[in-house]
Amino acid sequence: MKIQNNINVMRKGFMQRFAGLLSVAVLAVVGLIGLGPVVDAWGPSDRPTYTTASPAPHVTFNSITNNPAYGDERNFFRIKDAATSGTYTDELKVEPGKTYRGYIYVHNNASKVLNDAAHEYKGVALNTQLRVSLPNSVTPGNKARINAYITADNAQPKQVWDEAYMTADSAVAIRYVPNSAKYYNNGPTNGATIADSFLTTGAPLGFDSLNGRLPGCNEYSGYILFDFVVDKPDFTFKKQVAKDGTNQWGDSVTAKPGEKVNFLLTYQNTGTTQQNNVILRDTLPTGMNYVAGSTIVTNSVSPNGAKGADGVTTATGINYGSYAPRGNLFVQFSATVPSADKLKCGKNELVNTGQVSTENGRKDGTAKVIVEVECQPNECKPGIPEGDKRCNPEPCTPKEGETVDKNGNCVPAALPTTGPAQIVAGIFGVALVTLGFAYWMRSRKSYRKALAGFTEDFKEEPTEELLVAKTESHEGHTSHANNFHKK
Repeated sequence: MKIQNNINVMRKGFMQRFAGLLSVAVLAVVGLIGLGPVVDAWGPSDRPTYTTASPAPHVTFNSITNNPAYGDERNFFRIKDAATSGTYTDELKVEPGKTYRGYIYVHNNASKVLNDAAHEYKGVALNTQLRVSLPNSVTPGNKARINAYITADNAQPKQVWDEAYMTADSAVAIRYVPNSAKYYNNGPTNGATIADSFLTTGAPLGFDSLNGRLPGCNEYSGYILFDFVVDKPDFTFKKQVAKDGTNQWGDSVTAKPGEKVNFLLTYQNTGTTQQNNVILRDTLPTGMNYVAGSTIVTNSVSPNGAKGADGVTTATGINYGSYAPRGNLFVQFSATVPSADKLKCGKNELVNTGQVSTENGRKDGTAKVIVEVECQPNECKPGIPEGDKRCNPEPCTPKEGETVDKNGNCVPAALPTTGPAQIVAGIFGVALVTLGFAYWMRSRKSYRKALAGFTEDFKEEPTEELLVAKTESHEGHTSHANNFHKK
């Protein structure tokens, strides 16, 4: 009986803890997708407030409403374009390729007289921590919310928070600039780097050192700046054809049986992130043959063109490496048109399909070779009478990743044209970040998939690390209090 009671108690405790975690996760998801009203952009909204003339009789953060240099301290978190001297604001439209800066004001409002031994240091905040919940993406038509939290073990309330919002015209990924979070105040920790754990479990603040101890009064206040980059992976791909000996590239060309034609595959990185493992593959129509040794590759390594390896027309294609933003790649090769006896009488349209595959998705393109074949009456092919079994050859046998088109040719299976519109953060990933322990995993997995533009049902993982942004040189930080747009 006693054992059963203990089991019941343990089960009850587990269920209560699970329910608590689930409630926090649900609240995070509700906040993410915009369900339900947002009572205030800061919180707790009902916490007591104070003035500079009448500070708090205990440790509390950012609750003075008439700070002469700042205004209402409850609105303590804002963002702006890092490259401009513009105003920090509560809501901002972000653009791909730009760096943005977050500003977090920190002020223990306890009266200065409580900091000494005579008052048992009751004005000194203990284990003061900063945490920021940074979303990994922004999608059009939605506001992505960034939350900043300040906590201390002996604060009343123990935690305060404020919010800022991002919008975007297209789907983009958000990437924190490592080691960019800096703490500025009038003490020894001025200019200190805040641990990147402020994006997960939290990072300690402090005046004499980053030990979590922060005395009360305005002279011990400070602010944190951190940077994040807006990324949008994207690329273009084009397939063209020309008669051999000309440079008249187009979507189609007219050729004679047995003649040689040239194909051109063009890729360009039009996004803001480096793209790794750029693979080009070309599928020739049935009967058309690749000319060995004809591939010419042009890129930054070979700007004037160089002989490339054979294999672009194989099932696996060729991996041409990594390309920075605005980088491009041109692959040209030759192929011979089938002889007349391999074609039908009249007009033959030979469709060639090229494809580029990157860690940010896949795109394809086509080019057409038109061949006119003259036949005698009642012939299906030159010299072959109608009704002969050779008039209807067996369709090709598709390889892995191929399908058979209406003409019996093997072509690449239909693939989604993926791109930045697929950058969507997993709801559970963001919910877990609110719980405080998933940002690292998101950076390693969900974030990289979101940045790469993969949909949630695409199970392949990127194999290369994303390009790490270079931290911009820090601008002068004498005072930002006067730049704020007050609520």
